[in-house]
Amino acid sequence: MTARFLEGRVAWVTGGASGMGRAMALALAEVGADVAVGSLLAHDGDPVEGELVYLPGEKELMAVKGELEAHGVRVLARGLDVTSDESVESFYAEASEVLGPVDILANAAGITAEQTICGHEHSLWQRVIDVNLNGTYRTSRVALPAMMERGWGRIINIASTAASVGAATSGAYCASKAGVVGLSRCIALEAAAQGVTCNTISPTWVETDFGRDWMTNIAEEQESRSGEAYIADARAANPQQRLIQPGEIGALARYLCSDEARGMTMQDLTVSGGSLW
Repeated sequence: MTARFLEGRVAWVTGGASGMGRAMALALAEVGADVAVGSLLAHDGDPVEGELVYLPGEKELMAVKGELEAHGVRVLARGLDVTSDESVESFYAEASEVLGPVDILANAAGITAEQTICGHEHSLWQRVIDVNLNGTYRTSRVALPAMMERGWGRIINIASTAASVGAATSGAYCASKAGVVGLSRCIALEAAAQGVTCNTISPTWVETDFGRDWMTNIAEEQESRSGEAYIADARAANPQQRLIQPGEIGALARYLCSDEARGMTMQDLTVSGGSLW
């Protein structure tokens, strides 16, 4: 594996202005990939009441653009709404025009909601499914055909340990992430003969702004205690007694894009420090 083994490749990262998306974008830029970063921005978001989401601002997006460009790569950074066919298609078209054909797709855009199934708000259920599962479908449907035509491609989708472990108040999130794993396996089989791989990464709690906000919401709304206390307990409950760091997700995504990982496809790769959730 050479130091700049992705030089000449173009990566598209959704949710790339923060958290795991940012970590994957940086990891790919470090080894030479040009990167198109898309995120739903705070001034563009129209959140459904009850959803838990981290929306970066334009300043944060531009800061990530600068971090990526510091690695000597070309960068496109702008707003992206993965629930909109028009937004996804226009972003892909612009990325292809500005940077070239998209070789790598990394889907990190995601939200959650804390509700039980009994009395679940339909709009909230649909919103979580639309962002997490349908959003992954939309971007994959746009990017996959050209990858197959060129005979090379990598698709990496952020799922979760929640895909295989339920939680009473996370039905929409668990269902959406299980769907991402199933969808990714189908993509992997569809494109295997054409040199395209597709895998999911399923982390436990990751120390991101989104993760901390989610844990704080659970602590305050369901347990009447502080978020910091909940986060401390989450660290202590993990067999490694820590939260996963975003850079670990980025490093795994980078490896999955290497030639050494070309035999890895249709896999759900857990990054949990030994934790089930």
